[in-house]
Amino acid sequence: MDVTLHLAQDPDADALLGRSPLAALIGMLLDQQIPMEWAFKGPATIARRMGTDDLDAHEIVAFDPYTFARLLSDKPAVHRYPGSMAKRIQQLCRYLVEHYDGDPEAVWRDAGSGRELLRRLAELPGFGKQKAQIFLALLGKQLGVRPEGWREAAGAYGEEKSFRSVADITGPESLAKVRAHKQEMKAAAKADRPGKTGK
Repeated sequence: MDVTLHLAQDPDADALLGRSPLAALIGMLLDQQIPMEWAFKGPATIARRMGTDDLDAHEIVAFDPYTFARLLSDKPAVHRYPGSMAKRIQQLCRYLVEHYDGDPEAVWRDAGSGRELLRRLAELPGFGKQKAQIFLALLGKQLGVRPEGWREAAGAYGEEKSFRSVADITGPESLAKVRAHKQEMKAAAKADRPGKTGK
């Protein structure tokens, strides 16, 4: 895996995402309750603070949990909730070590169908169905991982030029379109909840 991504809108962070399957997975894991670019910049920040150019699941698992949480909490923090996210990242890496010998690319390398790949992604700690579908769409649209039926398995996120998620971000213009779509969805969800105030 060595492609050019533009999810973090930062050359070094995007370069890491493009060459490291683990960085891409961790970025997807972090992508909640914070801006997308901040989430996908996280893996590069973690790697830098670990003193490495890449990320390795075995190394992350070997970290003392408190030390790893501190690494994410240092200013600027990697996430709004660095402590809980540090725990989730270590859980994800532990799962990859136990089930895929620490090789994240093995999650999708030999997946026989889009449905099977979606199941594998949804089994990852911290990945529900929606996150799994978005990552599946990213794999198919930008990383060339296209088992039979991948678009169908990714649902609406697999649609061509849907601008629904990070899978459709290829630069500042598409980022703005995805952000606008997310804001529309939030507004619609808020409108469906009469009497309740959203955050």
